[in-house]
Amino acid sequence: MRARGLKAVLGAATLIAGLATVVFTTPAVTARTQAPAAAGVHEGVASCAGSTCHGRQEATGTAVRQNELMTWQDESSPSGAHSRAWRVLTEPRSQIIASRLGFGPAEKAPECLACHADPAPAGLRGERFDISEGVGCEACHSASSSWISSHTGVGVSHADNVARGMAALERPQVRASVCLDCHFGSDGNQFVTHRIMAAGHPRISFELELFTDLQRHHDEDADYRARKSVSDGVKFWAVGQSIAVTRALDLYASRGTDGAFPEFVFFDCRTCHRAFTDDPGFRSKAVANPGRPIPSGMPAFADENMLMLAAAAKVSAPGLAARFDRDSRAFHAAFAKDRSSAVAAGRALAATSRQLTGQFEANGFGKTETLAILDEVLGGAVAARYTDYQGGAQAVMAVDTLLGALVKSGSVDRARVDAIRPDIDRAYAAVRDANAWRPADFRAAITRIDAAVARLK
Repeated sequence: MRARGLKAVLGAATLIAGLATVVFTTPAVTARTQAPAAAGVHEGVASCAGSTCHGRQEATGTAVRQNELMTWQDESSPSGAHSRAWRVLTEPRSQIIASRLGFGPAEKAPECLACHADPAPAGLRGERFDISEGVGCEACHSASSSWISSHTGVGVSHADNVARGMAALERPQVRASVCLDCHFGSDGNQFVTHRIMAAGHPRISFELELFTDLQRHHDEDADYRARKSVSDGVKFWAVGQSIAVTRALDLYASRGTDGAFPEFVFFDCRTCHRAFTDDPGFRSKAVANPGRPIPSGMPAFADENMLMLAAAAKVSAPGLAARFDRDSRAFHAAFAKDRSSAVAAGRALAATSRQLTGQFEANGFGKTETLAILDEVLGGAVAARYTDYQGGAQAVMAVDTLLGALVKSGSVDRARVDAIRPDIDRAYAAVRDANAWRPADFRAAITRIDAAVARLK
C-alpha cells in the first residue's frame, strides 16, 4: 500500500533515479562525523553472497533471514532499486542526460557513479568489487574489510562490529546521514545540481522512514531487537526531517552558487517554473505563503522538510518550536538582502535544527504524540504553507508514514487506516506530476484525512 503511494508521488523513473540522489538534506561533513569511520576496503557484494551468509534462496536463517541478497536484487519491487542503480545509467534517458552535460557515457561518469554505484575510491576496492553491482551492501553498511570476517563470530556484538567500522544504521542520525549523501548530496561528488536537473534528471525527493520501509532487506524481529536498539518509525521520520534541513542549509553555505548564478537546486522549483504569458487577462496561480516573508518574484528556498520539522517540533520539542519558526522566517527574509545574510541566517537555523535532532533522538513517540503531529501536518498552521507541489508531496508522505507507524505499533487498527487510504491516494494523485499540481484537490483530500484521523483518537 505504501509502495503504491510512493510511486504515485514520485513516479517509477524518479523512484529509481531518486534512490541515487532523494528530498532534501543535512551537512555532509557534520553528518559523516556522526557515523563510524569507514576507512577500509570495499570487498563487493560477492563477499556477502554465500549461502551461509546472505545469499540463500529462501529465508531459512536463524539469526537473520540470510536471503537479504534476493530482496536487494528483486526486479519486481522498489526494494531492488539499489541493485538496479548502475544499470539505469546504461538506459537511453541517462545517456541523453550525460551527453547534454558532456560527461561521456553515464555508466562511466564519476558524477553519476558517485550515487548510482558504491562510491568506493579505486584504491579501496577489493578483488571481488564490481561497479555494475550498483548501490551494493557496503555503500550503506560501510567498507567491510575490517569486520566481515568477525561479524558472525560467537560472542561478537553489534557494538563490536560498529567499533570495527560497520555503520550503525539502526541509529536514526546515522541512517539519515548515510542515505542523504546520495539522496540529496554531500560535500564530495554526490550532488545533483540544477544543471543536471535541467539536463533531464528527476527532481530529488526523500523521506527517511518511508524509503527505509521500501528498502528494508531484513526483519526487525526479537533477535534483531536483542542485538540492536530499535527506534520507532516516527522517530526515524522526525530525525530524518531535521537531518534533511541541516544538510540543505550546510550545503547551501558551502556550494550555493554556480558561476554568476545561485545554485537553483536549493530553491522551490515552482517559484520559478510557472506559466507566464502576455495575455492581459492572465491570472497568476502563485499563492502567498505565510511562512516565507520574501518579495514577490523572488525564488524561495525549498522548505518542505522545514514544514514537517515545524510540525514535529511543536509537538515533541515545544521549547524549540518558536525559535525554529522564528529562525526559518528570518532565513527566508534574508534572501531579500544578500547571500552573506542568507548564509548567516541559514547557519542559525541549522543550529536550531541540530538541537531538534537531539531532542527527537531522546524522545519517545507514542500514539498521542503521533496523532498530535498528524494534527499539525493536516490542519495546523503548517498546512497553510502547502502552496507548492513540493510541500504537498512531503505532507502526504508524512501522513502515510505516521499512520503506518500507528498500525505497526498496534495503536490503531489497520482496517481503520485502510478506510482512509482512498483519500491518501487522492492526495498522492494531486502531487503525482509537478507540472500538474492540483492544490484544490490536495487540500480537499487532506481535509477529509484530517477529519478521519480525528476519529482515531
